[in-house]
Amino acid sequence: MNKAKVSKNIVVGKAGKRNLEADLYLPQKHSEKRPALVIIHGGGWHKGSTNGVKGFGLLLSRSGFVCLCPSYRLSPEAPWPAQLEDIKCSIRYLRKNCERLGIDPNRIGAVGDSAGGHLALMTALDTRFEGKGGYAKMSSSIKAVASLYGPTRIQYSADGGNLLMGPKATEQDYRSASPLTYCLKEFPPCLLIHGSQDTAVPLSESMKFYEKLESHHRKVELHVFSDESHAFDRRSWSEEKMVDVGDPSSIYGKTVIDIIDLFFTKHL
Repeated sequence: MNKAKVSKNIVVGKAGKRNLEADLYLPQKHSEKRPALVIIHGGGWHKGSTNGVKGFGLLLSRSGFVCLCPSYRLSPEAPWPAQLEDIKCSIRYLRKNCERLGIDPNRIGAVGDSAGGHLALMTALDTRFEGKGGYAKMSSSIKAVASLYGPTRIQYSADGGNLLMGPKATEQDYRSASPLTYCLKEFPPCLLIHGSQDTAVPLSESMKFYEKLESHHRKVELHVFSDESHAFDRRSWSEEKMVDVGDPSSIYGKTVIDIIDLFFTKHL
């Protein structure tokens, strides 16, 4: 299997007053009109980094996808919707540089785990949160999306204690940050992956989203892993700590990557 060409911390736009950086994973064999994936790390919106999705970038790029793993402003730095604005900027960056990177601008998808899964779903929904990160003339639309155990409803917290929303957020702000509250009649092909015993983000979050997409006759897959908890794809055969999804000791890493690979190969 060919290795990817990796470029770390490239500048892909502005995150407020600072640079927005990302890690780029290019398939070794250059070609034109390749599909691309924006891979969004989790961490409850308040922590995490692009290192958390390194395995996704490496393995999916070896399958021929141009993979961009963007950083984004975490909630201690800036509340919602700064996170989505930064992710949308990274999508526009790919379109702006599609010829140089050998990308088909009509074959861009988004995938994320946990909080990253929530942000991936939101990229397919709301055009109000484009921000001012750059490439304003480019579209941030995506053709397909995948969420691994991502929240679909952000619960209202009157005291502003939510990890994503700021203290001034209204109940309507919470609704606008919740994928499940939107009309899904035009939603792109969607992949949902969840563990049945997830207590951090209950399986019902993905189930209800799946059912709503089904009711609108949208293309959607739901893969439920029995008896598994949150971030189950990072559980290891040999270590007590969580490992990278690309680590050989990851119990489900290869299986999850194969599911994602097949889904985007089909829909991009």
